[in-house]
Amino acid sequence: MSATPGGGVRTLRVPGRHGYAAEFSPYLPGRLACAASQHYGIAGSGTLLILDQNESGLRLFRSFDWNDGLFDVTWSENNEHVLVTCSGDGSLQLWDTARATGPLQVFKEHTQEVYSVDWSQTRGEQLVVSGSWDQTVKLWDPTVGKSLCTFRGHESVIYSTIWSPHIPGCFASSSGDQTLRIWDVKTTGVRIVVPAHQAEILSCDWCKYNENLVVTGAVDCSLRGWDLRNVQQPVFELLGHTYAIRRVKFSPFHASVLASCSYDFTVRFWNFSKPDPLLETVEHHTEFTCGLDLSLQSPTQVADCAWDETIKIYDPVCLTMLA
Repeated sequence: MSATPGGGVRTLRVPGRHGYAAEFSPYLPGRLACAASQHYGIAGSGTLLILDQNESGLRLFRSFDWNDGLFDVTWSENNEHVLVTCSGDGSLQLWDTARATGPLQVFKEHTQEVYSVDWSQTRGEQLVVSGSWDQTVKLWDPTVGKSLCTFRGHESVIYSTIWSPHIPGCFASSSGDQTLRIWDVKTTGVRIVVPAHQAEILSCDWCKYNENLVVTGAVDCSLRGWDLRNVQQPVFELLGHTYAIRRVKFSPFHASVLASCSYDFTVRFWNFSKPDPLLETVEHHTEFTCGLDLSLQSPTQVADCAWDETIKIYDPVCLTMLA
């Protein structure tokens, strides 16, 4: 593994590992988790990488191997050492970065690949939601050995499951069935079904500043914003990517700023309130860019990872100017 600072971009090269997801720690500034897979996730094993930043670049703090590809990762919201990953074998893994080996626990109920996992930000509850290619979403409490309930309704693979940062017990999911769905844990049922694209929807995210605003990113290369009070039409559409959008994230610092990464190898930054919404296009990967996150601690810092075996942390010009 080699780390290279340069041009303001800190890069860690991870030979033989193709990055699927990158998530900044909500606790430790500069700490990053990356879920990666061998052989583009089609075969082979997976690795959870824990990275730290220092003056010379990126340093590998710890890595954990799993016997199938890892597709997503989420940090615990109540323990700075704990995270959950999900895998191609249908399982979720609970890891502790304070220990050299792991996992602490494995949750195996999904019958196909688990593509998405997210830890609830609601204080006082430890809830994790997972989305699978078996067309179900499952709800977990990591202190309980089995799932609390299963949500059915999607008619194709589920790519993304994200908790609302505003409404306890509420989460969104997006699917190959071309819908965005909003669910309520208390009723274990779907609240809203949005036929959001005429294409598979690979990603969705909640606005941090507006409890009614969710964004979707799809194989049709478009990003669409949805006001959940009236989902007849999107409130914005962002065009510019030339291949499928793999992941989208709202900014934690700016109400109308979001970032997206794509199979076109780029990361793009947008301000959907502007007539000309595209702020910046970052082209520093040479393969599908799958993982993306915006730091909760630094208003300018972004992390991404791609199938070119690199993980990068950088400060895009547009965010530096906003700060």
